[in-house]
Amino acid sequence: MDKIILKEMDANFKNEIAAQPGAEHFKRCFTCGTCTAACPVAEVNEDYDPRKIIRMALLGMKEEVLSSDILWMCSRCYTCYALCPQGVKFTDVIEVLREMAIRQGYVPKDRIQKIRKLDKFVQKLRCDLITNKLHPENDDSDAVCKTVKDELSQVW
Repeated sequence: MDKIILKEMDANFKNEIAAQPGAEHFKRCFTCGTCTAACPVAEVNEDYDPRKIIRMALLGMKEEVLSSDILWMCSRCYTCYALCPQGVKFTDVIEVLREMAIRQGYVPKDRIQKIRKLDKFVQKLRCDLITNKLHPENDDSDAVCKTVKDELSQVW
């Protein structure tokens, strides 16, 4: 993204988002950075910035937002949701944006199924790894690694 040309933006995009349940307060964001600072995804992916997604949406950058792969990076951990001083509920906003992207044809149907499978797989993997770390006496790392390899080939 080089320049923002306002006449090319969709001025109603922010209202479309805010009209959806869960995203009613997203226009309250004043980019304090609390969401990004607390986000586990932003910690490992420098391109992921909840503030940027909100700002782009507020500016009316509909196509850029709804076609962006970054929408699918959110792990929906609700950390941003819990910490936002403005009650923006970013996790719900992401869900609204994802649904809009699907409904408006920005996301191929096969990708949706893959993402849902991958989300489920990642959550299971996270739980297995945490269990192994909390209970090292029952460490089953080899089985987890084999499962990762097998399931990842099926998911993606």
